[in-house]
Amino acid sequence: MYVDIMARPRTPKGRCMRTHQELKGEYPDAECELNHKNSFELLAATILSAQATDVSVNKASPNLFKRFPDPEALAVANIEEVEGFINSIGLFRGKAKNLVGMSQRLVEHFDSKVPELMSDLVSLPGVGRKTANVVRSVALGLPGLPVDTHVGRLSKRLGITDETDPVKIESALNPMIPAAERGEFSLRVILHGRRVCFARKPSCDVCVLSYFCPSAFTF
Repeated sequence: MYVDIMARPRTPKGRCMRTHQELKGEYPDAECELNHKNSFELLAATILSAQATDVSVNKASPNLFKRFPDPEALAVANIEEVEGFINSIGLFRGKAKNLVGMSQRLVEHFDSKVPELMSDLVSLPGVGRKTANVVRSVALGLPGLPVDTHVGRLSKRLGITDETDPVKIESALNPMIPAAERGEFSLRVILHGRRVCFARKPSCDVCVLSYFCPSAFTF
């Protein structure tokens, strides 16, 4: 059956599905931009990435992971030593404390393994739903839709949801995207937000979504 892909979707779900379809073509090889070798490293890197750039985290994390390669090592670390590895990253003191606390909980309650359940992940110091969803979708191959500022901004601009709370945005988006593809959807929306749909002055003239975006060319 022929489908006119240029027809404007009329519902929030239709706009979400069309966004998913178009961004698949635009960013077919989208990947998490935080460097990591395993689920523990991704968990730690994502904790570090809060209110920081992936670039800054990727600069600091190799030496951190060389010194503390697993939960057992980081669980017994001196917090001031951990701070020394990440002091180029914003909020580094609180993050150092969370890294050590997270590792201690992994060792004490999860046999030093990163758990799969959302409820277990968010029980770790420094871990909210966004971080948990990153780990689930990227490292563990499980359903997870991380909602960051880009996902929130684009979801509103595209008329997918008016919610502003990340948990409510996630709840609105989840039924619209196949479970196995939620992580990919989030990665592609984030990339589009970073490269095209900027916060202050989006590049609507080169945006593959502009033909159906209710906010296109209004800035």
